[in-house]
Amino acid sequence: MKLVRTIDELTHIVKAWRSEGKIIGLVPTMGWFHQGHLSLMEMARGRADKVVVSLFINPIQFGLGEDLSTYPYDLDRDMQLAEKAGVDLLFAPAAEDIYPVGFQTAVSVKNLTQGLCGASRPDHFGGVATVVAKLFNMVQPHLAIFGEKDYQQLAVIRQMVRDLNFNLEIFGHPIVRESDGLAMSSRNSYLNKEERRHALCLHRSIQYAKEMVEKAGPKLPVVKLTDEVKRIINTTPGCAVDYVEVVDKDTLLPSEYVEKNSMMALAVKINDRVRLIDNTRLDLKESVVPDNK
Repeated sequence: MKLVRTIDELTHIVKAWRSEGKIIGLVPTMGWFHQGHLSLMEMARGRADKVVVSLFINPIQFGLGEDLSTYPYDLDRDMQLAEKAGVDLLFAPAAEDIYPVGFQTAVSVKNLTQGLCGASRPDHFGGVATVVAKLFNMVQPHLAIFGEKDYQQLAVIRQMVRDLNFNLEIFGHPIVRESDGLAMSSRNSYLNKEERRHALCLHRSIQYAKEMVEKAGPKLPVVKLTDEVKRIINTTPGCAVDYVEVVDKDTLLPSEYVEKNSMMALAVKINDRVRLIDNTRLDLKESVVPDNK
């Protein structure tokens, strides 16, 4: 595996790969790899001849008072894990290379970013869309892999690819969970043992919601479902709901009743310092489906 720190070197390598007819897969990350990240890399390995992983803690997707300065980072650790996963190139640029002096352009995906995480993090998805657009232009991949834990992010990227005519396929990978059900996240490393135990209220509330839907059948009122989920979370020590919503999985618009296309998304704050997200389909099992622009 090759570590690349500059855009010029990256461009030179991927241009040569393309001239050889190689299929290039990209996995954008902010590092501190866990099995969820490695599963994305393995998925890319199965679909591409060359796998590029970007490792960049993107400053413009963090809001005021968020964890930019404390986000976990260990390049040597992540290099070892990426190499074991079969990655060909790890791109780890400096912030000043991605956003040089005078940088003033942004990508905005409007409607999909209004609710869910976008409501409490209004600048977040603009930062995500901008850096991913830049990565697509730099790497020129044939495909890119994103995790479905960040479902709204995945929807935003798919919309951007369609709207801006990027010539690549986007794949979503199902949520990877710990053995006790907690969705894998780099931010789980912030939790102490007690907080880690309390964080299981996310998965517990998801399981309860699925049981409610199964028992109630079609047309379950969303407010009845979300009230129960909020109760489970808010009665767990140290845990508070940021949001619990049932939305259409394609449009992300709120639903009044649980429908065929419904999914539940939630964000929870643990002791007002660690924010975790999760989601689930409320009817059918998740599947890996390419989005063909």
